[in-house]
Amino acid sequence: MKHVATLLMRCTVLVLCILALPRPGAAEGPIQITPEIRQVLERAEKYLDGIKTMQAEFLQISSNGETAEGEILLSRPKNLRIDYAPPTPILIVANGEFLSYVDKELKQVSHIPVDDTPAAFLLRDKFSFTGDALTVTGFERQANTVRISVVQTKDPLAGELTLVFSDNPMVLRKWVIIDAQGVITDLTLINARFDFPIPEKRFLNDFPEFAPGGN
Repeated sequence: MKHVATLLMRCTVLVLCILALPRPGAAEGPIQITPEIRQVLERAEKYLDGIKTMQAEFLQISSNGETAEGEILLSRPKNLRIDYAPPTPILIVANGEFLSYVDKELKQVSHIPVDDTPAAFLLRDKFSFTGDALTVTGFERQANTVRISVVQTKDPLAGELTLVFSDNPMVLRKWVIIDAQGVITDLTLINARFDFPIPEKRFLNDFPEFAPGGN
């Protein structure tokens, strides 16, 4: 299970926890939320809450040299599907209480509670950067770009997520995850489309069950 959780952290987006191992540039704790920062955080919350569906291609680059691409489908607050393009043999599907991680090469499926995965961030009913669930560890605003870094308050040692937005208008462009091993994964959205109907059947578990996972 630990192996699967690490793969999910690198694959998604999602999102969402913080690296606690000390290293140069690592976030060490919450930042001070000034009125100016709070105003931008509230804009980002409103923007994210307004996203009901999203379809995008993505390019994923990791600091360990791995690269991948594929397609993301999102229908909040329940459904997520991440299809990795060959040669990466991975499919990730969430359509309710569980997230299913499919390794086509190993012919194995692992089912994990959504709340125990980074996908929980994208599938939450309401976004809040200043509530109890998340802690803001970094904020940067320059040119037409806003970067907001967060960790899960309940598990700040698991990893850090940085969301990158264009500022005017505010649009989600990419996210960067630093996992508990120090691997940095940069995922850029390409040709993203927001708020259009996505058939429910796109999120059905239409993959073979292979054998129960859980390594």
